[in-house]
Amino acid sequence: MTSARRRWAGLVFISIAVALIIVDSTIVNVAIPSIVRDLDITSTQVQWVQESYTLVFAALLLVFGTLADRYGRRRILLNGVAFFATASVFAALAPSGNLLIGARIIQGIGGAMALPTTLSLINATFRGRERGIAFAVWGSTIGGMVAVGPLLGGWLTTYYSWRWAFGINVPLAVAIVIGVLLCVPESKDSGQPRRIDIVGAVLSVIASASLVFGLIEGRSYGWWLVAADNKPVFGNWAWPFALSPIPMAFAVTLLSGSAFIWWGIQRQRAGRTTLLAFALFAIPSFRNGNVAAMIVSLGEFGIILSLPLWLQNVIGYDALQTGLVLLALAIGSFAASGLSSVALAKISPVAIVRIGIVAEIIGVAGLGLVISSSATWLTIIPFLFVYGFGVGLATAQLTGVVLKDVPVEQSGQGSGTASTARQIGSALGIAILGTILFTSVGSSLNYRLSDDSAALSASARSQIVDTVVLSAGGAIPGLAAKDPQVGAAAREAFSDGTRYSAFAASGFLVLGLLATLRLSGRTGDEAAEPSPEEQRSR
Repeated sequence: MTSARRRWAGLVFISIAVALIIVDSTIVNVAIPSIVRDLDITSTQVQWVQESYTLVFAALLLVFGTLADRYGRRRILLNGVAFFATASVFAALAPSGNLLIGARIIQGIGGAMALPTTLSLINATFRGRERGIAFAVWGSTIGGMVAVGPLLGGWLTTYYSWRWAFGINVPLAVAIVIGVLLCVPESKDSGQPRRIDIVGAVLSVIASASLVFGLIEGRSYGWWLVAADNKPVFGNWAWPFALSPIPMAFAVTLLSGSAFIWWGIQRQRAGRTTLLAFALFAIPSFRNGNVAAMIVSLGEFGIILSLPLWLQNVIGYDALQTGLVLLALAIGSFAASGLSSVALAKISPVAIVRIGIVAEIIGVAGLGLVISSSATWLTIIPFLFVYGFGVGLATAQLTGVVLKDVPVEQSGQGSGTASTARQIGSALGIAILGTILFTSVGSSLNYRLSDDSAALSASARSQIVDTVVLSAGGAIPGLAAKDPQVGAAAREAFSDGTRYSAFAASGFLVLGLLATLRLSGRTGDEAAEPSPEEQRSR
C-alpha cells in the first residue's frame, strides 16, 4: 500500500473511532424511555446518564491531549478505544440507574482519550488542501453520527434491548484497533518531554463538575433556598442548611475556574507547561474559533435530548421509528460534506461555517414552530434535514479554522483545547436545555391542569406534574389510558417544553453566529503570503 493510500485508509479508521465516541453520546437518547421503564430512573437521572459522559469527557480532554503529544497520539487513541469498549460492557450489564451512570463516567474517560487524538493525528498527517478534506470527513462524521446513533439505538432497542446500544461498541472497537495499528503511523512531540499540570487538571475538573451539577440539580434542590419538604440528601447525609447547595456549587465554579486561569498563567510565565494552551490563545484564529465553537455547541446538540422523548412519549413512535425520523439529520449532514469539499475551492472556510450556522438556526427554530402534540414526521423531517445540513457544514470547517495556525508539535494540546471548548458547550447545552425542558413541562402542565374542567385538587395536580416530570414523560401514555383529558394536557405540556427548548437552542446558535464575525475569512497560507499589491510595494 502506498503512503498516500495508507494515509487515507488511516483516516477511515480514525473516522470510525470518532463515530464510536459520538454515536455513544447520542445512541442512548432513543433508548432512554426503555431505560426509564427497566431501571426506574428519574428525569434527573435521565440528564445524568447523558451528562456524566459528557462532563467527564470535557473535563479530561485537555489532560489526554497533552499526554498524546508526549507519549504518542496513536498509543493514547488505542488505549482510549480499549478503555471505552470495556466500560461499554459494564454499561450494557448495569442493573440500576446509578450503576449505569457510573459506567457512563468510565466511558467518558475512554472517550476523552480517543477524541482529541483523532484530531491531532489528522493535523499531523495531512497538509494543505488534503487537511481541509480530512477535517471535512472528520466533521461530517460527527454530524452524521449524531443521527445515525439514534437510528442504530432505536433498531437495537426495538428488536433486541437497550443494552445492545452499548454492547455494539465492542466489535467496533476491535475493528478500530486493528485498522489503526495497520494504517496509522505513530506521532508525538519530538521536543523535550513535558510534565503534566496535575493542579490545573484538578481545578478544571472541579470547575466543570460543579457548574454542570448546579445547572442540572437546580430545579430539584432549589436555585437559592431549599424547600422545607425537599431537603437534598447525599448518601446518608441530609443537607442541614436553608440555603440550597446550588449557589454554593456555582461559587465553587467561580473560585476554581478563576484559580485555574491564574495557575495556568503563572505556569506559562515561569516557562512551565500548562493544561490549557494559553499561549495558543495569542493566535486569533485559535482564540476566536474556540469561543465560537463553544457557543455554537451550546445549541447544536442539546435539542437531541428532548426530541426522542417527545417523539416517543407524546407522538407515540417506538424507538426505531424515532431513529428513522432523526435519520433526516444524518442525511443532511452527509449531503453537506460533499458540498463543503467543493465549496472550499470557491469560498473561505469561515464563510462555510457561517452558512452552516444559519442553516442550523433555521432548522432548530423551525422545529420549535412545528412541534405540537398533533405534529407528524412530515412536518419534522424537513427541518431536521436543514439542521443536519448546517451541522455538516459548520462542524468540520470550524474545527479547521481553530487549528489551521496551530504548530504541529502542539496539535494534541491544541485539538484537546478545541475539543474541550466544544464539549463544555455541549455539556452546558444539555444541562441548560434539559432544565428548560423539564421546568417548562412542569409549569405548563400545572397551568393546564389548574384550568381543567375536572377541577383536580392541588395535591392531585402536584402528584400528576411530579409523575410526568420525574418520568421524563414516560408516564404520559399511562395517564392518557386512565384519563384522556389529563393525558392530553400532559402531551401538550411536554410539547410546550420541547418547543421552548428548541427556541433556546436557536438562541444560542444566533450568539454563535455573532461570535464568528471575529473570525478571519483567510486561510493560514493566505494570511502568511503577501498579496500582489504588497509584493509590488516592496
